[in-house]
Amino acid sequence: MVTAKAWVLKKHFEGLPKTSDFDLKIIELPKLKDGGKWKLLLESVFLSVDPYMRPYSRRDMKEGDIMIGTQVARIVESKNPAFTVGAFVVARSGWRSHFISDGKDLQLLPSSWPESLPKSLALGTVGMPGLTAYFGLLEVCKMKPGETVLVNAAAGAVGSVVGQLAKIGGCKVVGCAGSDDKVAYLKKIGFDEAFNYKTVTSLDEALRKASPDGYDCFFDNVGGEFASIAINQMKKYGRIAVCGAISQYNDSVPQKGPYIQIPMIFKELQMEGFIVTRWSNRREEGVKALLKWVVEGKLKYHEQVTEGFENMPAAFIGMLKGENLGKAIVKV
Repeated sequence: MVTAKAWVLKKHFEGLPKTSDFDLKIIELPKLKDGGKWKLLLESVFLSVDPYMRPYSRRDMKEGDIMIGTQVARIVESKNPAFTVGAFVVARSGWRSHFISDGKDLQLLPSSWPESLPKSLALGTVGMPGLTAYFGLLEVCKMKPGETVLVNAAAGAVGSVVGQLAKIGGCKVVGCAGSDDKVAYLKKIGFDEAFNYKTVTSLDEALRKASPDGYDCFFDNVGGEFASIAINQMKKYGRIAVCGAISQYNDSVPQKGPYIQIPMIFKELQMEGFIVTRWSNRREEGVKALLKWVVEGKLKYHEQVTEGFENMPAAFIGMLKGENLGKAIVKV
């Protein structure tokens, strides 16, 4: 009998999540049986903490449920010939140290994955955040060479990939982040312009200075006041991909306008919200492209690694506070 540790949602979050909102449970897993439904036993090696967990927990979870989330896991025992012991997979099994599976929702890491590359990248640059950047830019922003792309939360898991993919695509890229260290990182990975939105005297002026002619594409991870200001600096026929709204996730009282209709009309803008699962049927295409660029050195990555399964809540809360540079990962 294998015992698994699992973090459950003890209490729905009010404002910024607290460690007391979580509870650590011990669960006994049944043994695998020939002919039974559960054919695989897995142990989590790396777990992801992501902004989406904050709003989705309210929408999709009940108190007492295991926290939602994704991990890279190693197969410990297998009664399924498609999965060999020792193989690594990406799973969506929540905040668990061990779990059993029928194999249907597991995605093997690509056979072309180099040994020198951290497998945790399957949760970041070559995983859901990277794919969000890839499809958001190509299918929603429809970026073209020579255009100017604006991305906020640019030093995060999604934003840092957005900026680099836009550069690969021949665009000028402007990014903003919440610390001077993050701004320095953005310049290091190739952003043309970057600034600290917390220290500029006027966000409007900082955006205008970074690109006096305005912006063709705006990849919005933040929402709120930033988006309200940035929309006024879009070029005519500009495209806005609404990926996230992290500035609003912890609000107890909803933020109010300004409102977007007038600049949307005058500049004939397109604004589209999206969730990356829309392109699940093209996942292999995206992973292949991202992995190739990483191997070639065109797509750089940074991971904020927290050691220890017991520190999942702290890593999650820190990520929501913006303490991470690049992708926030927990190593078991």
